[in-house]
Amino acid sequence: MGTDRLIEILAKDAGVRTRFGGTILKAAAFGVIAAAAFYLAMLHPRPDLETVVRTTRVLFKFIVTVPLAVATIGLLDRIGRPAAPLGIWPWLLGGVGAVLAVGVGIELAMLPPAEWATRLVGTNARYCLLFIPLIAIGPLVCFIAALRQGMPTRPGLAGAAAGVASAAIAAALYATHCPDDSPLFVATWYTLATGIVATCGYFAGRRFLRT
Repeated sequence: MGTDRLIEILAKDAGVRTRFGGTILKAAAFGVIAAAAFYLAMLHPRPDLETVVRTTRVLFKFIVTVPLAVATIGLLDRIGRPAAPLGIWPWLLGGVGAVLAVGVGIELAMLPPAEWATRLVGTNARYCLLFIPLIAIGPLVCFIAALRQGMPTRPGLAGAAAGVASAAIAAALYATHCPDDSPLFVATWYTLATGIVATCGYFAGRRFLRT
């Protein structure tokens, strides 16, 4: 029997036995609860949230972070099943990246170059790099635990994807606190924070997801 055929059989068997998709969804639900608990313990929504949430710049943060979370959670379901097709999820991830790039491009086109550095640095960059990874700890633990019920063939990649999903959940929550609404700020500091969590997820995957 060929290796590819054996992997396909194991994947189908693992999917039936563990109902892996349901496991990932439960991990996402518990991860959101854990992230919300961390968020409320450390931070609070910005005082003007009810007003500014209707603005395009604030909505843009959720247009990026929420689809990113959905796409990477869907991708985790695929990655955890050997030989499973990735489906639409990589395309959705690409779409999120395109939306982010368009948002940055529009802002750069509308602002004079003298203001670019101010918008990029913002006022809370260091807090962004601190709190998004901290809020992401709970979801990352939940996703790594769920992936242990699957059969990821690339543990590091699976862990990194779990990190991106966790950071996206954390970033969506943190966005309700963060007063920096510039797409340029979001593209820079939210992405760096996501990279930190993805790196942690990569090493966690290498450590805990080896079969």
